Amino acid sequence: MTNAMFSFGEFNFSGVQDKLISTDKGSDIIMEEVNNIGKQVHSYEADNWGDSGGFGSLGSDYGFYGNNHYSSELLFPKFQQQEERQPLVSDYGLFDAMQFDALSPPFQACLEEIAKLEDIPTLVPHAEPKKEKRDFPSLAGLDLLNNYGSGFKRLNGERIFESSNYTACTDHVAGRKLSTEEIMRVAGARFIRTSSQASGVASMLSHPYEFSFSGLSVEETRDVELVEFLLASAEKVGYQQYERAGKLLNRCDLLSSSTGNSVERVVYYFSEALREKIDRETGRVKPKGLGNKPSFDVDKAMKRPNETSLACQIKIPFGQVAQFAGIQAIVENVAEAKKVHVIDLEIRNGVQWTGLMQALASRSDCPVELLKISAIGTSSRILIEETGKRLESFAESMNLPFSFKLVMVPDMLDLKEDMFELDSEEAVAVYSEFAMRSMVAQPDRLESAMRVIQNIRPCVTVVTEVEGNHNSPVFVTRFIEALFFFGAFFDCVETCMERNDPNRMILESQYFGIGLRNIVAAEGEERKIRNVKIDIWRAFFARYGMEEIDLSPSSLYQVELVLKNFSCGSSCTVNMDGKCLLVGWKGTPLQSLSLWKFL
Repeated sequence: MTNAMFSFGEFNFSGVQDKLISTDKGSDIIMEEVNNIGKQVHSYEADNWGDSGGFGSLGSDYGFYGNNHYSSELLFPKFQQQEERQPLVSDYGLFDAMQFDALSPPFQACLEEIAKLEDIPTLVPHAEPKKEKRDFPSLAGLDLLNNYGSGFKRLNGERIFESSNYTACTDHVAGRKLSTEEIMRVAGARFIRTSSQASGVASMLSHPYEFSFSGLSVEETRDVELVEFLLASAEKVGYQQYERAGKLLNRCDLLSSSTGNSVERVVYYFSEALREKIDRETGRVKPKGLGNKPSFDVDKAMKRPNETSLACQIKIPFGQVAQFAGIQAIVENVAEAKKVHVIDLEIRNGVQWTGLMQALASRSDCPVELLKISAIGTSSRILIEETGKRLESFAESMNLPFSFKLVMVPDMLDLKEDMFELDSEEAVAVYSEFAMRSMVAQPDRLESAMRVIQNIRPCVTVVTEVEGNHNSPVFVTRFIEALFFFGAFFDCVETCMERNDPNRMILESQYFGIGLRNIVAAEGEERKIRNVKIDIWRAFFARYGMEEIDLSPSSLYQVELVLKNFSCGSSCTVNMDGKCLLVGWKGTPLQSLSLWKFL
């Protein structure tokens, strides 16, 4: 069976989405939200991208294949060998109290020591900032910003596909506009240079950029200065110098806009987040009324098909890259099973499963007797049930035996193995798309879910997660990490969607903003968005006897096919970190896809 080809003919995501929407008259489109955007500060980090997808208008080029259908020579015509990144001891602070914070010695006391760490990721203390004024180093002295200025934020590991149009940004290529992240790195380098000159150690800091504005366009120069204002304001917030920070943020407000270019939009939303942090810290009434605006429930919105998520699925490649490769892995691991059971930890709109249905329906030598999907939910029962009905309707159109089961629990602590009605004859696969990250802030819930999965012992567990370090207890560290992370996302949206596209406006103001604002402004239990990178997940999964396994050549071939169908695909960088697939934008990693089995 490993050599069998699983294909599903012509697949048009737009048509599938239309079918799914049409089966649910209650699935109202969220386009009405655009009327409420204005100057809203809501956002959501990468979660929307995770939901971005299923399957775009990919045509008949796509199919799911057996594990050995394609040779490595076909998939890897070129390699860019890079030094393999070794996990740091500081990455494993989660074992102390399951807080998923990077644990390490305190920050270096002076810029001279920090300059020696030019290519070493940030080391941060394991403690939440205290309310009283603290004497930690300024933003300019942080080795993390120094690393970004030095261009350290490149995907490490093996480069899978060479981008034909994108050029790595160590120099300003004549005639090519700098990306959003490049603008931020220039600004960061200038900011460090300016601050270090005041400290008398400028000669110890080295960056790839000239610190004058020579060679930059008028717009790029303005953007660099704008980011410098934002960095300076964040530094003042870190020192609790809120009045000075507010004055700098006033400058940001004058120069940024929610409808401007990608740099202006990033600064606009981060400026709003910093203002909220100041308001939280000082207890002042929010000057822009952020607390009085109607809340936007992102999780609820992603549980039903809507025009914004459809636009993302069609126009932005990240969701399709991870989902096609992940579903290919499931197809391969259940190739000899007549009964297939998929447990989805957070199903949302469920459109990704239409591809699996087509793949299984096309099997001839081992027909599927039953595909069962069990969706776990702690809220939004009606929406999940509607998703099940849409999937049942789609399966019926494919003549595929199918059942959908909602496993509803009031709390993940109540999840039990016997709720899934397991059959000894079925092959079980677990699918987690941005589900575990939502439980990092509640480690007991995460452990409860993992114990259940451990007892079930699926044949494969597919995990897609945000590749970001947004869990540091130190504000300035989180701020810098989030700034460069979202900078890459905004640059992607700028490239893939029209600036006047109302779906882009909803995406940035609603979906991105909630997570961005939570990462920057919240502390303690209020800080729910705590994304961690693949090395942390590796350490966590190892506790449960899980072993990371390779993505097959066919899974990687799916990635190549997806990227070829996007006009912006050449800017989507895909690399291997060990056995994990890292998906990013112009070199900045944004998502990870990994496969796991129990030993």
